[in-house]
Amino acid sequence: MEFELLDQIVFAAYALMIIGIGWWVSRGKGETSEDYFLASKSLPWWAIGASLIAANISAEQFIGMSGSGFAIGLAIASYEWMAAITLLVVGKFFLPIFIEKKLYTIPEFVEVRYSKNLKTILAVFWLCLFVFVNLTSVLYLGATALDTIIGTGDGSIFMESIIGLALFAAAYSLYGGLSAVAWTDVVQVVLLIVGGLITTFISLSHVSETGGIIDGMATVYEQVPEKFSMILDKGEIITPNGKDAWWDLPGLAVLIGGMWVANLYYWGFNQYIIQRTLAAKSLQESQKGIVLAGFLKLLIPLIVVIPGIIAFVINTDASGEIVRGVTDASFFSGTGTVINDNASPWLIKEFVPVGLKGLVVAALAAAIVSSVASMLNSTATIFTMDIYKPFFQKNKSEKGLVTVGRISASLALIVAIILAPQLKSLGQVFQYIQEYTGVVSPGILAVFMLGLFWRKTTNKAAILGVLISIPIALYFKVGPNGWIDSPLFITWPFMHQMMATWILTMLVMVIISYAEAKGRDHEKSIVFSKNLFKTGPVFNICSFAILLIVAMLYALFW
Repeated sequence: MEFELLDQIVFAAYALMIIGIGWWVSRGKGETSEDYFLASKSLPWWAIGASLIAANISAEQFIGMSGSGFAIGLAIASYEWMAAITLLVVGKFFLPIFIEKKLYTIPEFVEVRYSKNLKTILAVFWLCLFVFVNLTSVLYLGATALDTIIGTGDGSIFMESIIGLALFAAAYSLYGGLSAVAWTDVVQVVLLIVGGLITTFISLSHVSETGGIIDGMATVYEQVPEKFSMILDKGEIITPNGKDAWWDLPGLAVLIGGMWVANLYYWGFNQYIIQRTLAAKSLQESQKGIVLAGFLKLLIPLIVVIPGIIAFVINTDASGEIVRGVTDASFFSGTGTVINDNASPWLIKEFVPVGLKGLVVAALAAAIVSSVASMLNSTATIFTMDIYKPFFQKNKSEKGLVTVGRISASLALIVAIILAPQLKSLGQVFQYIQEYTGVVSPGILAVFMLGLFWRKTTNKAAILGVLISIPIALYFKVGPNGWIDSPLFITWPFMHQMMATWILTMLVMVIISYAEAKGRDHEKSIVFSKNLFKTGPVFNICSFAILLIVAMLYALFW
């Protein structure tokens, strides 16, 4: 199906609406750094919850996680369902400390707890991560998807898509700051959920003999019951490219192992995620927003994982295999490998009718643009508040800081636009990003967790911990990737590698702290007040509901 005039009108209407909302909510704002970077600390709970999901769900999920659904199945949904529980931990134990310290940025906490030197090191690291990994990969994946859905899939509109998505995000986020990002996210998250459900329901009706959604779901389950296993055994799921899925999702590690390292790092200490919670009217509003995001995370697999499984079912032969002649040709690369990440774009292009396709593409664009806008705002915040202000500010006014933020975000976007086309196909891109972020996340998580909850952690231990965690992570990395064929190196799934790196890094930090301070509390350690972690009845009741639902889901699909 082509992207016809009606689809173009629907998409254009969406784009104009988002830009209009962004400019409208930003009027009279942006005069101070608090206005621009923290939305004047005025966000209500429902805006926070929606913005958390909009910032999180991007091409990485719509395209990458659907690709993993195609290759592995529902097991990849552990990232979403366990994230719902992680959000509760963040809301109860991390946010009270961050908000009490009146933070603008996560690196700022490092200075409060450790030192300015370590803060600067981590600020530079996060800037590089946002620009060279996050922004670049989101633009690349988004442009690839749009080229597949509304183009010919041969790269004919690839560069135009990158520039268009980047300018779309810039059109409102550079001017309005976090206010524009957060308030447009409320609309974006509704659109991405509705658009995602449309794709899922239409695809289910296509595989059903009766055309019904429930019957379609039953048909998919009957044809590939193995794709609905959440806790994988070794050899249980072999991907179309011949890889054992256990190496990506090794059994119980998704419940009690390395998944926690990935999720705690991402949801607790990632600037472009946590920034909207720091902009809340109050701690209670922020915690309610966290709970809303937790409920929405339970829904996300229906939007981003199930379509991948449906695409797999439609494209398999009678024996359940992906083969040329039966599977759509677009799923094969020039070298013959299966392109798992083509699942969602293929479904949209083949089955979503005119008019609705414009809405679904708008939903995909919403997911991409909201994430790009969030990353731009967080890049600007970290550069301005953690690097420019302490080192280069010369009697700069508050308005001058906002200008610096806008300029730095613009430069970051230009770099990402230049680099995005250089990326090549990464197979299951969602898994790729998770694995290689896992090289640095365990060490940073160790620094934060011990800094928050162990008063004896010293600054020297934190700096050495971050540095030592990299060679520890690389030691585990060489075995599985076959860099060095030697019995001295352990072959473990990357989730086990992350957990081991995290534990070993914390152990090193504990030893250094005791050696340096002889067991004394650090002078910058955090002292908890009696009621710091006390939460209200709404948070407590909703948290119990989320825990119960997650337990039921794992019991059903174990």
